[in-house]
Amino acid sequence: MAAIQDSEYVKLCAQLASRLSISLASARRQVDQAAAREGKRDLEGRRAMAQSMLTALDNSDEGSVERLTALLSSSEGDGNFILED
Repeated sequence: MAAIQDSEYVKLCAQLASRLSISLASARRQVDQAAAREGKRDLEGRRAMAQSMLTALDNSDEGSVERLTALLSSSEGDGNFILED
């Protein structure tokens, strides 16, 4: 039988998975491994680790929308850009 899941921990991992475009299982594995490296094996430590990873993503994502927009707009003028396949 599967272990009972903490809803707050699952939500944090789901947000992390969504932002990284990975599966929920991969996000949980990353959080678990990062928490284990720091010696945090309890649920509170894992929640804190997931929250800190989300915060780090928020801090590093400044300007990512602008970069993506610039990359997409420059692709349309490229000679190798294909409109139809």
